[in-house]
Amino acid sequence: MKLILVKGDISLQKPISEMLEEWSDYNATHQTNRSPWAIFKNDWKDFQSYLDNLEIPKETPTRVPDSVFFCFDESRNKMVGAINIRHKLNQQLLLNGGHIGYGVRPSERGKGIATQMLALALCECKKLNIPKVLLVCDKTNIASSKCIQNNGGVLENEIIVDGKKEMRYWITIE
Repeated sequence: MKLILVKGDISLQKPISEMLEEWSDYNATHQTNRSPWAIFKNDWKDFQSYLDNLEIPKETPTRVPDSVFFCFDESRNKMVGAINIRHKLNQQLLLNGGHIGYGVRPSERGKGIATQMLALALCECKKLNIPKVLLVCDKTNIASSKCIQNNGGVLENEIIVDGKKEMRYWITIE
């Protein structure tokens, strides 16, 4: 596997759309938190509009600026995941969301992709001058917890949000 993070681009419409179609079909039949939310907030079938509205360039009263990357496996020419980096935290994200939301295409899970993808995203956080990154995951999401810990995540605490126990991890960027 040779993973890279790429920005959405019209030249990547086919691999991104194929991944999103598989993911959407999976989400329709499974309980899931739909992370990263950013890739599902708009209809990708109008791909140019999807790209135009994928990221939040400026802060609003309810949203912070963010960057969205897709994870591409160059060795297999396949889109395998996506990651959303929020450039700063508001009160809601500080409690329950963090700087990064990520996910792996259902057919690619369990292969270590999330761990590598998060490592690549942490390099992007360094470029964005985010010295300390907050990641939050459900207590029951053991795979995500291991991914975060494998990238240096230190558990700060556990909180209850909407009746679910969530773990809050910090990663210091060096």
